[in-house]
Amino acid sequence: MSERIIYFDGIDPVDIYGVNNAKLERLKNFFSKLKIVARGNELKAIGEESELELFGRKIQMLIDHFHQYNIITNNDFERIILVEDSDAPVGNGKREEPLLFGNNGKLIRARTPNQLKMVEDSQKNDLLFAIGPAGTGKTYTAIALAVRALKNREVKKIVLSRPAVEAGENLGFLPGDLKEKIDPYLIPLYDALDDMIPSKKLKDMMEEGIIQIAPLAFMRGRTLENAFVILDEAQNATLNQFKMFVTRMGMNAKFIVTGDITQIDLPKKSQSGLLQALTILEGIKGISVIRFNEQDIVRHPLVKKIVAAYDKLYKDKVE
Repeated sequence: MSERIIYFDGIDPVDIYGVNNAKLERLKNFFSKLKIVARGNELKAIGEESELELFGRKIQMLIDHFHQYNIITNNDFERIILVEDSDAPVGNGKREEPLLFGNNGKLIRARTPNQLKMVEDSQKNDLLFAIGPAGTGKTYTAIALAVRALKNREVKKIVLSRPAVEAGENLGFLPGDLKEKIDPYLIPLYDALDDMIPSKKLKDMMEEGIIQIAPLAFMRGRTLENAFVILDEAQNATLNQFKMFVTRMGMNAKFIVTGDITQIDLPKKSQSGLLQALTILEGIKGISVIRFNEQDIVRHPLVKKIVAAYDKLYKDKVE
């Protein structure tokens, strides 16, 4: 008999064990061959080594999930403990493969069927649309794909862009240089990069132009070759901006466009270039459109209900 002890540093035990130890009891039922004892931030398991190995892997997956999303819902718990594994199917019997290993060996991979479809379609298409509500992991997955392509030397640079709607196209009145002006709008992109690339290396890559941050208004006139390009929050690109962006594509380039068509912040007189593009470009060979929904959300359980309510309101207005 062997034993394994796992410590939850910086995590409230309730997030792992559940209210009134509900998740802990399900964990014990799943690992019925192990004796599991929980004391605060310490979780000890005693049993055969093969069982302990699986136990340790599952608990680490829970910890990784919490560090990434700051929550473990009941659905997350069931998926990770009962289904999810490096060899387990995500959906439709398909298996998820790691995209890359991030900082501190963090395993980054597709976690929902639509994220998996996004990974698969990116291999077959040079322009991919990932459309859906916040919290579905579409931007995070896009950046993981870009970082993987860069690490595999499939591209020479990553270009990240986002419309700065609140500041208008002219950012000149904001203090600081170009990077400082646009940084507040790109925090979600930086957060994802921080998960995947060590901070010192990330800083060097940005200084060398290997990873570039470019507000959409400043993309005009460029031809992007040997690059993985991501346009985030694309619903806030105007008709002219969006056409300008997609025509920047050069040889050996991958473009991913992410957006949420229910959160358009453009002035009433301006039309969303993303909405128009979805109408005229879907169905063209080499272009893929993936529509995420509330089932892909990996945040607090209430977020799914909130998104569903707003989706209903949006559909009613359209009709």
